[in-house]
Amino acid sequence: MNILRDAEIALRQAQLAGDIESLDRLLDDDLIFTGPDGLLYGKRDDLDAHRAGAIRITKLEPSEEHVQDFGEIAVVSVRMEMRGSFQGADFGGPFRYTRIWRRTDSGWRIVAGHVSAMTAR
Repeated sequence: MNILRDAEIALRQAQLAGDIESLDRLLDDDLIFTGPDGLLYGKRDDLDAHRAGAIRITKLEPSEEHVQDFGEIAVVSVRMEMRGSFQGADFGGPFRYTRIWRRTDSGWRIVAGHVSAMTAR
C-alpha cells in the first residue's frame, strides 16, 4: 500500500513540475481519463497538453484519500484542492479524483481516471 501512496505522491509532483518523463512512467499506454468537461483523454493527450503548456498545475493539496487495494488493481479516490490553468483559462477549487491503478512489473500505472469539480462544503 505504501508503494501505491508513493506513486500518488510521484504523480502529484510530476503534474506540478510538468515532468513529462515521470508522467510517461506513471500513465499506462491504454489510459482512459474522463476530464471535468466529460470528454475522454488518453495518455498522449495528457502528455501533449503538459508538453505544450496547455495545462499548468500550480497547487495540488490532497485530502479525504480513500484507497482500495485489490491486488493487481487499486482504486484511489481523493479530494484535491487544485489551482492552475487549462488552455489559458484559470481554474481552482476542490475537485474529486478517482484513479484506477494497475500493478505492472515496472510499478503502479494509471489505467483509468475521472475528475469532477466539487461544490465547496
